Amino acid sequence: MIESYAYWISTALLSLLYLASATLYIVKRAWVRQALTDLGYPAYLVPFLIAVKLLAVAAILSRVNVVLSDLAYAGAFYHLLLSALAHIGVHKPKDAVPAVIGLVLLGASFLTQNAARDEPSPDAPVAAAYLSTP
Repeated sequence: MIESYAYWISTALLSLLYLASATLYIVKRAWVRQALTDLGYPAYLVPFLIAVKLLAVAAILSRVNVVLSDLAYAGAFYHLLLSALAHIGVHKPKDAVPAVIGLVLLGASFLTQNAARDEPSPDAPVAAAYLSTP
């Protein structure tokens, strides 16, 4: 029961983080382009990142296909990890905090997903079994 709550709370917060980020990318497009350029990334990534963030949330929440959902988790992991490292790399560790929070939420969501979903992920059973042992 606790694992199910942990899954839904962490997944909801992760989804809100990604949806807020995609909204920011749409509303403040010029600022985001400049921020990405300052981090060393090309500005043309903004539309791609908007689409990927929205699709990741859709894949994780809808769980139409478990493999697709797990792929969305993997993509979000690399995105958040690279985001945190990019901010640290330009000596702005405070700006990496949202990515680190996202990584924590992502880990909690991924590790507890089998406790809350009808169709289990083959990639997370060991973690779910570890969490359910007293």
